[in-house]
Amino acid sequence: MEKKEWIEKINTLRKEKNAIILAHYYQESDIQDIADFVGDSLALAQWAAKTTADIIVLCGVHFMGETAKILFPQKRVFIPDSMASCSLAESCPADEFEKFTQAYPGHTVISYVNTTAAVKALTDIVVTSTNAKQIVDSLPEDEKIIFGPDKNLGDYINKLTGRNMLLWEGACHVHEQFSLEKILELKKEFPHALLLAHPECRKYILEIADHVGSTSSIIAFARNSGNKQFIVATESGILHQMQKENPDKEFIPAPPEDSTCACNDCFYMKMNTLEKLYLCLKNERPEIFVDEDVRLQAVKPIERMLEISAKYGL
Repeated sequence: MEKKEWIEKINTLRKEKNAIILAHYYQESDIQDIADFVGDSLALAQWAAKTTADIIVLCGVHFMGETAKILFPQKRVFIPDSMASCSLAESCPADEFEKFTQAYPGHTVISYVNTTAAVKALTDIVVTSTNAKQIVDSLPEDEKIIFGPDKNLGDYINKLTGRNMLLWEGACHVHEQFSLEKILELKKEFPHALLLAHPECRKYILEIADHVGSTSSIIAFARNSGNKQFIVATESGILHQMQKENPDKEFIPAPPEDSTCACNDCFYMKMNTLEKLYLCLKNERPEIFVDEDVRLQAVKPIERMLEISAKYGL
């Protein structure tokens, strides 16, 4: 079936079923273009919080669907592919993280949104890369903090805030793979290009970046900059929105270390397709379910995140 036909069928079904399609910036371009809303993890959670749709289809990875279900248990939440996991979430098993937090009593536990519902249930405050600094800054200076699971983001927030948070040793397989050597070669090839990097990247990438920020921050920086060339060190799906907003600018994907490919993709994010989205709406599966006891614990740190984010206008 051609792309046009998939799109027509999807549009028909979402109207019939009062469904909303939310997509992350890392999705393939066709998914982004058909979505009702495209955003980063924080924006998707905020959008899910205000939708009146009966069905939420989250085109992203599993933890994003869980987050929507945690916030709105009365709504039905689906993802196009149930196998679309997250290497960062997988790097932090709930049982091991619980042992880690229990070894350091008296610490406030901050977890990145890229975690399972079970890990969120062990958490005091959830954060995203958009609001992590502001949320850490909102806590007393002498507060003892555990931060997980992304060690690179945690190290970056420590540097920005002057904190000494205890860090869980987790990482994103995409952002861990960027090659410093290849990026430096690109900077020589494009001497006027600015390097934009996600804080999940390794420290040595962040140290040479012209701007470090979340996906939404990277997009905003490129939009507001007078510069015409950018090297982008995050998942390559973001380039679609950046190019749509700035057709007169050039965006160059930063390459990974161990590949001949010029870009760096998250294979989990790219598991979702138009065909899978159509089948998801048609068959109403795979559906996201969260144990109610877990959900009641996990919703607290997410709501606290949303409250603090609203306070700071994030």
